[in-house]
Amino acid sequence: MSILTKIFGSQNDREIKKLDKLVDEIEALEPKMQALSDEELRSKTDEFKTRLADGETLDDLLTEAFAVVREASRRILGMRHFKVQLVGGIVLHQGRIAEMKTGEGKTLVATLPVYLNALEGKGVHVVTVNDYLATRDSQWMGKVYNFLGLSVGLIVHGLDHSERQQAYNSDITYGTNNEFGFDYLRDNMVIYKEQMVQRELNFAIVDEVDSILIDEARTPLIISGVGEKSTHLYYVADNFVKTLKRGADTKDESKAEMLSKYFEGEEEDEETIKNKGDYSVDPKAKTVILTEAGVEKAERFFGVENLADPENMEIQHHINQALKARALMNNDIDYVVKDGEVIIVDEFTGRLMYGRRYSDGLHQAIEAKEGVKIERESQTLATITFQNYFRMYQKLAGMTGTAKTEEDEFRAIYNLDVVEIPTNKPMIREDHPDVIYKNEKGKFNAVVNEIAELHGKGRPILVGTISIEKSELLSSMLKKRGIPHEVLNAKYHEKEAEIIAKAGQMNALTISTNMAGRGTDIVLGEGVKELGGLHIIGTERHESRRIDNQLRGRAGRQGDLGSSRFYISLEDDLMKLFGSDKIMNLMETIGMEEDMPIEHGLLTKAIENAQKKVESRNFDIRKHVLQYDNVMNKQREVIYAQRRQVLMGEDIKDSIMDMLEEVVSDAVNNFTVGSQYPEEWDIAGLLEYLQSIFLPKRALKVEDISGLTKEELNDVLMDRALKLYEAKEAEVGSENMRELERVILLKVVDSKWMDHLDAMDQLRDGINLRAFGQQDPVQAYQIEGYDMFLELIKNIRQETIKYIYSVNVNRIPQREQVAEEVSTNQEQSGGYKPVVKEEKIGRNDPCPCGSGKKYKKCCGRNEN
Repeated sequence: MSILTKIFGSQNDREIKKLDKLVDEIEALEPKMQALSDEELRSKTDEFKTRLADGETLDDLLTEAFAVVREASRRILGMRHFKVQLVGGIVLHQGRIAEMKTGEGKTLVATLPVYLNALEGKGVHVVTVNDYLATRDSQWMGKVYNFLGLSVGLIVHGLDHSERQQAYNSDITYGTNNEFGFDYLRDNMVIYKEQMVQRELNFAIVDEVDSILIDEARTPLIISGVGEKSTHLYYVADNFVKTLKRGADTKDESKAEMLSKYFEGEEEDEETIKNKGDYSVDPKAKTVILTEAGVEKAERFFGVENLADPENMEIQHHINQALKARALMNNDIDYVVKDGEVIIVDEFTGRLMYGRRYSDGLHQAIEAKEGVKIERESQTLATITFQNYFRMYQKLAGMTGTAKTEEDEFRAIYNLDVVEIPTNKPMIREDHPDVIYKNEKGKFNAVVNEIAELHGKGRPILVGTISIEKSELLSSMLKKRGIPHEVLNAKYHEKEAEIIAKAGQMNALTISTNMAGRGTDIVLGEGVKELGGLHIIGTERHESRRIDNQLRGRAGRQGDLGSSRFYISLEDDLMKLFGSDKIMNLMETIGMEEDMPIEHGLLTKAIENAQKKVESRNFDIRKHVLQYDNVMNKQREVIYAQRRQVLMGEDIKDSIMDMLEEVVSDAVNNFTVGSQYPEEWDIAGLLEYLQSIFLPKRALKVEDISGLTKEELNDVLMDRALKLYEAKEAEVGSENMRELERVILLKVVDSKWMDHLDAMDQLRDGINLRAFGQQDPVQAYQIEGYDMFLELIKNIRQETIKYIYSVNVNRIPQREQVAEEVSTNQEQSGGYKPVVKEEKIGRNDPCPCGSGKKYKKCCGRNEN
C-alpha cells in the first residue's frame, strides 16, 4: 500500500464514502417506515409512480424507495438489509458492478434497485446463471415485490409463447442469460408483432456477472435451422438448368451473326433471336435471364402455376443461382475445386481465397454444379454474442464475489466499473500459502492425507477440482481409504444446490468442480466454528485468479471462521505454462522426493503472475471474438430495424420507393459506365436488365431513350416505373398493396439475411489464413464483410422490387417464415416455437400447396 493510499484512502474507499450520505438518509427513514401499516407501506408504490409521472426522477425517489423495500423485506422475509447492502444497492442502481464477498446477501441487495427501477413500468431483468437460481430467487424475493404491488415473471426452459410473453410483461422478470438472449433473437425472426415476447431492453442486473459477461462471452448464441430442403433444392435446380437451351448472348458474335442473317432474310427478328433459347446471358452485366420459354419449362418442371408468385420465390432464387453457376462461373477461372471444396479465386491476384464464399446461395449452386457436398446443411438463422446483447440494455449492472481482477475488461467492453463493497463483518478466513509437489501423484496423496486428518476431527471440507475427470480421480482415492463423500460437477440442478448448502455441516466432505453450486451459500453447522469452520482445498490453480478466489470465498462468510489452501504439482497445466522445467530440474538435482512439498510465498506470487498473463491472453481472445461480432452487430441492427418496421405495421411505401430509385439509378450507372458519350452506352442491355426487374417487354424501345443524359434517363425510367406501380396499386387497392409490400420485403430480408449469415460464417472460419499473406485477419473481415453487406442490401432492393412488380395478385399472399428453428448451441435454450398466425383459406382460393387447383378441389377436398 502506498503512502498516499494510507493517507487519503484508495479510490474504492472514496467511492464508498461518497455513498455514505445517501445511506444515512435511508437509515434515518426507518422509524417512519416502521410506523406505517401494511396497506400504507404498499400504497407507497402508487405514490412513487405518481411522483415519477409528475416529473421526479428515480434518483429523487431512491432513499425513500430503498427504505420501503428494507421495511417490506423485514416484514415479509424477516431479513433487514445491512448498511453495506444499502451501499451495494446504490451501486447497482448507478449501473455499476458491486463486488460483494460470498455470503454477503447479493440476492437481497438486488431487491433495492430492482424495485426502484421497476417503478417506471419499463421492465427490469434479473439475470442468473441457471434455471434453479432464477426460480428460487423469483419465488423468494418475489414475495417482497408482490407485497409492494409489483408483478414478477420467470423465464426458464420449456415455457411456451404466451407464458413467455406474460413473464416479460411483468414489472420484474427473472431468467437466465441464455433464455434472455435467445428470446431476443427469436423476436427478430417472427413474422407478426403479436409473436414477439420481449419489450425494449431497459435495465438488467446480472448476478454472477463475471461468469456471464466474461466466462461465457467467448461463445456466441446461435439459432440454427434445417437446411436440408434448401440443399436438396440446389441439386434439383441444377438438374433443371441442365435441361435448358442457352439462347444467344446479348453481347457476343453469335448474335451479330444472327442479326446479319436476319437482314439477309434468313433469320427471325431480334426479339425472336433473344427468346430462341430458354435463357439469355449478358456476360458484361453478369446477368442470366429466363426467356418466356424458360419460364414455361420451369413452371412445368416444378409444378407451379405462376413462377412469379411470392410463394415461389425460393424456387425462383435457386433457378437464378443455378443459371449463374452454369452460365457465368467457370472452373479454374472464378473458382477451383480442391479436396471436395469449391474455393474462390481472387480475380485480381489469382490467389485462392480460403474461407470466402459467394453470397446469396451462388456458392451452393456451384457446389451442386460440380457435384461436391453442399456445405452448411444446417443454417445459422440468428446469432449474437453476450457482449453485444447486454450492451443493448439502457442500463446494465452486475454483482459477484469476484470482479476486481477483470475490471479492465468490464470497463473496455461494457463501460462498467467495479466497486468493492465492504463486508458486514470483518473477514477472518486464513488463506495458507500454496504447497507445490513434484508430480500429480505426490500432490493427490497429500490432499487425501489432509482430508483424512481433518475429516477424522469432524471438520467440514470442500475440495475444488478444475475438471470432472480430476474429481473422479480424487473420489476413487477416497473410496480406497473408506472416507465417505459427495461428488458434484457443474451441471446445475436443485439437488446440487442442496448438497452445496449442506457442505458446512459436521463431517461433510464435498468434492466439486470449481463452478458447481455457484450462487448457493454454505452455512456452518452446529459445533463447526469450534473446529475452525469450513476448510477449502484447491487441487490445482485455475487459469483465472477469479475462479480461485470464488473457491476460497466459500469459506469465511459473514465473519465465520474458515481456512483455505491450494495444492499444486509441477505437472499441472498452469505450471507448465509458467515454465516448471527449471523448478523440476532443481528438485531432481537436490534429490527431492515426490511427497516432499515446497511452500514459499515467492512461488505463490510467481504463480499469480503466471495467472495474470493467462488472463490477459484470454481477454485478448474475447476481444477478438467481439471485434468480429461488432462487424455483424452493425449489420444486424440495420436488418432488425427494417424487420421491425414491417412487424409494427408501418407504411413502408416510402422505403419501397427509395429502393426503386436505387435500383433504377444503379442500373443506369452500370450500363453507362466507361464512357461519357451517350451513343456508346449499352441502352439495349439496360432495357433488358430492367425488363427482368419491373419493365414490361416492349414498354420502351432503345430508340425511345437513346441520346438522353443520365439524369434524363433516370427521370424517364422512374416515371415509367411509378406509373406501373400506381396501376398495380389501383388494381389491388391501397391497403392490400401496403400488406403486399410488407409480405414481400419481410420474406426477401429473411431469406437474404440467412444466406448472408452463412457467408459471413464461412468468411470468419477461413479468414485467419489471410495472416499468411501479411494481412490482418480482423481488418480483412471488416473490409470484406462490409462489401458483402453492401451486396446484401443491393440484392434485397432488387429482389423486393422484382417480386412486387411481377407478383400475380389473385389474393394477397400470407406471411411465412423462411426457415424453422431446429436447434441452438446451448442446452438451456427455451426450445419453444413462436405460434404462427394462420389465415383461413377460402374454399375457392388457389390451394397453397402450389398445385394450381382451387383449395376445395385439392388439399381442402375432405373438409366439410
